[in-house]
Amino acid sequence: MRRSKLLKFSSVLTAMLAGAAAALTPTAAHADPACATGPKLVPSCGVLWGGAAGGFTSAPRDTALKGWERESGRTASIFHTYHKGDEPFPTRSEVAMTSDAAHPRVLLINWKIAYGSTWARVARGAEDRRIDAFAARAKAYGQKLFLALNHEPENDIKDRAGSGMQARDFAAMYRHTIERLRADGVTNVVNVLIYMSNENWMAKSWWKDLYPGDDVVDWIGLDTYANAEAGYHHDLFSGMLDRGGFYRWATTRHAGKPIMVAEWGAYHRVHHPVDKSAVYNSVLPALASHPAVKAISAFDTKHDDTGDRDISIDSTSRNLASFRSLAASPIFNVKLS
Repeated sequence: MRRSKLLKFSSVLTAMLAGAAAALTPTAAHADPACATGPKLVPSCGVLWGGAAGGFTSAPRDTALKGWERESGRTASIFHTYHKGDEPFPTRSEVAMTSDAAHPRVLLINWKIAYGSTWARVARGAEDRRIDAFAARAKAYGQKLFLALNHEPENDIKDRAGSGMQARDFAAMYRHTIERLRADGVTNVVNVLIYMSNENWMAKSWWKDLYPGDDVVDWIGLDTYANAEAGYHHDLFSGMLDRGGFYRWATTRHAGKPIMVAEWGAYHRVHHPVDKSAVYNSVLPALASHPAVKAISAFDTKHDDTGDRDISIDSTSRNLASFRSLAASPIFNVKLS
């Protein structure tokens, strides 16, 4: 009798441990076969889910993302990384992360191509060696990847003649780079132009000059953050998309272009935890009312570049629970193909 009870207890314990292990394993292999990405990585239905973790730390990006995936409960279909100048990429770890059949991922690479140079010099062909070197690596990589050239260009504008960093210089740099990659025979790069979500920038006279043309832009991207504390940019997800009229501009002036929220998150002051669940709980309703958004990629860090904003998903247990609930939504069950 005691042996029977012991065996029963053992089987129950085994089941419990298996369940706990499953809860800690990111969702990956249950993509809806009806929702799959096309030639430009646009999902036929649903929304691509992505992430960038370990920002402003020394943690390797791949290790940080895997930790974030375990916490959030879902594999990031988009692995967002950052490079500049002549850095060789995709790196070995990026190739490994996007070659993991059990956890399918696609790269989103942010490249500051004009690092140590200017946009105008790139546009004139002065950095063609840099472009051609990446073209060779991209072709050797073989898989499709997202490429963002100098995301958030508004931050880098020097609006004076001859600076080489005016809005029109950015547009010319972007066009030249994409046309050069195409001339080099690159066919697996999907281009993303990523703006900042800031109404002050959109009000600038030069803002409209940043856009290089529909023929060289595959996706329109946006980096947007909400302040979980009362005050400036205290928003829900819908407001983060509509800030400055961005969503309306993108869907009317560039109708048909998919929108990627390339970075997003909710923040509070470091060491002053605040409930972020209202932001996380607002994402699904906002996606329903903003159907042009086809991908969202969260940015996770314990402190931003100034050291005063916590943009992590686990600053409180309630924040993590609400984020995990969002990540579990079947809307993100998209097959990479």
